[in-house]
Amino acid sequence: MTIAELVYEQTKILPDHLAREVLDFIGYLREKEDRVEWRDLMKAQTPTLTAIWDNTEDEVWNDV
Repeated sequence: MTIAELVYEQTKILPDHLAREVLDFIGYLREKEDRVEWRDLMKAQTPTLTAIWDNTEDEVWNDV
């Protein structure tokens, strides 16, 4: 039996208000994973974009 099947079997026997909490927690875990992926993407782009962001021609935009 897979983990997903075990979770399903355990969740089936819960009252609705507790099953809703399980569902909310699953949503939280998915969002958390998405944020980690987004942060990793931003970190990967930073070294490449630093030369574009930090240049004397664009100093005027730093105060906007």
